[in-house]
Amino acid sequence: MVVIGIIGILTAIVLIAVNPGRQFAQARDAQRRTDLLAITNAVYQFAAEHNGNLPDTNADPNINSFPSTATCIGSGPTCFNLGAAGVAESTPVGTPIVPTYIAGMPKDPSTGSDANTMYTIYRDANGRLQASASGELTPSISVVR
Repeated sequence: MVVIGIIGILTAIVLIAVNPGRQFAQARDAQRRTDLLAITNAVYQFAAEHNGNLPDTNADPNINSFPSTATCIGSGPTCFNLGAAGVAESTPVGTPIVPTYIAGMPKDPSTGSDANTMYTIYRDANGRLQASASGELTPSISVVR
């Protein structure tokens, strides 16, 4: 009986020390940061190959539809469809981000979907690309390039 009690106490101590819930939350936050880096890398690779132009979702070469305020990424009606965005040179828009520059559009590991990846992106007033996500342990995860 004493041995079983000691084993129970040691098991409780190990579970508290390891805290698997926190470990999984850290892993999901790390995945979010990796996803944001992959998204911004794809956009910059696109821009490098298209004279500095950011991907666009319309066929008008005079108007770039890349967001200037934080906008969700996804295929939903209120989001910027970055995966289908390309260069405004033809209809349909040519050279899309997916699969040309990234194999697939990353989604939040907990709640992301194709309609809303739960990531946001925009170009700020200084011309920097900003991508962000809500984290579990870190309130806001962002990448600025």
